Parts: sequence; C-alpha cells; structure tokens
Amino acid sequence: MINTKVSIITPSYNSSKFISKTIQSVLAQTYQNWEMIIVDDNSNDNSNEIIRQYVEKDRRIRLIKLEKNSGPAMARNRAIKESVGKYIAFLDSDDLWMPEKLKKQVAFMSGNNLVFTYSSYNLIDEDDNNLGVFITKKNIDYDSMLKTCSVGCLTAVYDASALGKLYMKNVGHEDYALWLNILKKIKTTKGMAEPLATYRIMKNSVSSNKYVAAQYVWKIFRDIEKLSLTKSVLSFLQYVYHGIWKYKQ
Repeated sequence: MINTKVSIITPSYNSSKFISKTIQSVLAQTYQNWEMIIVDDNSNDNSNEIIRQYVEKDRRIRLIKLEKNSGPAMARNRAIKESVGKYIAFLDSDDLWMPEKLKKQVAFMSGNNLVFTYSSYNLIDEDDNNLGVFITKKNIDYDSMLKTCSVGCLTAVYDASALGKLYMKNVGHEDYALWLNILKKIKTTKGMAEPLATYRIMKNSVSSNKYVAAQYVWKIFRDIEKLSLTKSVLSFLQYVYHGIWKYKQ
C-alpha cells in the first residue's frame, strides 16, 4: 500500500470537553502519514489552550483560528483549503476513530480504486455510554442517498487528487449535501461494514433535532439539488421514515 498523506478536517467550537479524546484517537492511528487541521470557530472556552498543547508536541497537528463564528461548514472549508493530502477525511471535535481506521480505509480505497468511501460506526452519548452501532450500506448511489444518508461524516474520505478539493455549502446539513454532490460525479461507491469510528450523539446537535434536520434536508432537495416538487416530496418522506428508525436498535 502506498503511504499517501491524509488530511484530517476538524472544526472546533467550544470543544474543551472532548477535543483531547478526539486528538488522541488520531495520534493512536497505525497509519502515520497524516496532517490534522483543526479550525477554531471563534471559541470562548479554553479549547484552544488544550489544542495548542498537542500542536507543540506534534507538527502534524495545526490550529487555525477564525476571527468570527461562521459555522462548521465554513470551518471545514478553511481546513480543506489549507490541506495538502491526497485524501480528505473528516473528524468532528467530539468524535473518535478506531486505531486502524485510516490504515484500513486507505487500503480499501486503493485496493478497490475508489475515490469516496465511508464505514459503519459506533454510537456513544456525552458520558461515553455505548448506544449501539450504525451498520451502513455496502453500496450507495445518488438515488439511494436521497432516501437516507448512509455516510457518517466522521467516516467519510474522498480523494482530492481525483475529484479536486470539494467544499461544503453552508446549508445546515452540509455534509449530506457534499455526499450528494460527490455521488452525482462518481455515480456509485462502496463502504466498509466494519465500524471504524465512534459517533458521539450530543443532546443539542442538529442530528439529534429531527425537526431542524428535516428542514435542512428539504432545503437541500429544493434549493441545491433542484429536484422537482414530486421527487422532493417522495424523497423527503422516505428520508424522514429512515431517519426515525436510523439509530433504533
């Protein structure tokens, strides 16, 4: 396997409670050729002090500070702009990776000639209690992603050397919009059934607020994807149905 650099994109806003665990899960990677670009979205806690301690110890970790709070999409985009890796990987400041996440996923992409992949992931709450596992679909395409988002942001990796640097739109459910954009370009791709990451479900997150998330999805269908009203309604109803049952065990 070619030892190719992976750029890890991490937005951070008042992340002092979890950022250490997130960074430590990156430092524990068996695949070592990475850079971690953390973009602070104008935090007002001590998270930057914590991050700087890691920056001083490992040159692969960088901290960029935004002058005003702009939201996770803009923070991720700044990191993508500054990245130099062949692969772009996403990891939010409260989530975790398994130690062999990058090694296995880079090998999977290289071995199967894929430019966009993802994996299953574990679920925990704010106190690290186990909430189960989300098993993703092994194959996805654009139409299947309209029905349900099978790609967890913390598992997604795309090949910037093949696709170019692709950025997120500031639309709320910005990662979902990016996956749809990629799938329009590549038509179909494969994921890994093995859980390679751990997603922390936060009480006040967009993903935990189904009503807000649904509004974002509708806006993506109509304003970004430009779907017809009929297709928007049908896709939206299926998305809501799958969303209700997504994390049910």
